[in-house]
Amino acid sequence: MRVCVLASGSSGNAVYIGDDKTNILIDAGLSGRRIEAALMEIGVRCGDIDCIMITHEHRDHILGAGVLSRRYDIPIYANEKTWEGIGKSIGEVREKNKRVFGNQFFCVKSFTIKPFPIPHDALDPVAFSIYTSGKKITTATDIGHFNTTLEQNLKDSNLLILESNHDPEMLKFGPYPLHLKRRIMGKKGHLSNTEAALAAVQVIKNGPVQVLLGHLSAQNNIPELAMETVVWGVQSHGLRVGRDVKIDLTYRDKRSRVYVL
Repeated sequence: MRVCVLASGSSGNAVYIGDDKTNILIDAGLSGRRIEAALMEIGVRCGDIDCIMITHEHRDHILGAGVLSRRYDIPIYANEKTWEGIGKSIGEVREKNKRVFGNQFFCVKSFTIKPFPIPHDALDPVAFSIYTSGKKITTATDIGHFNTTLEQNLKDSNLLILESNHDPEMLKFGPYPLHLKRRIMGKKGHLSNTEAALAAVQVIKNGPVQVLLGHLSAQNNIPELAMETVVWGVQSHGLRVGRDVKIDLTYRDKRSRVYVL
């Protein structure tokens, strides 16, 4: 399996996951042109994408979905409430490309996919675990708090894309208006660096894992600070970075490297 985070942040989110038989995007919150260019950089043609899976209806997760679906005849998967929330935001989509999933496992070619609920201020937000060839990849961003549902679904992941959105002190004393600060810090907002570290510890206890820190805020975080906080949190629980876990960053304005499992 190959994994590449094309972008992660409030300005746009998209993750590529593929193997020899299947190519998918989780979210398409960049312009169609940006997604096409990022995929070309890693040797993937947009016309080879088998589906786009949407986590929730916010603009930074759906911006390019309709464009790509129309241009390349790509199915879009979302749950019923998310489709209702998308409305006309992504433009017309062919009926045959409007796919609805529930709370059960479903398959796209060689991938088995499990959607699971996440605490975020959207209609019915989900994260996804992708299974194939004995490997598990999980994407989990836009999370207000870490709970038992997340813990159960994140464990045993070989690669985990985990939100590390903000530093609480930077957010507290930063430029955002009070209502936005409260939203971000709320139970349906975004996970802080400290909370990401605690979540990572719970996942790592079940075996070695590659963790990619995602959805970093441009105003309320610093990449080096996010990395330092999560590394310290992991090490404070007796876990070793490099042996028990590998930790990398994802970016708002450029793609990550390609991870091969």
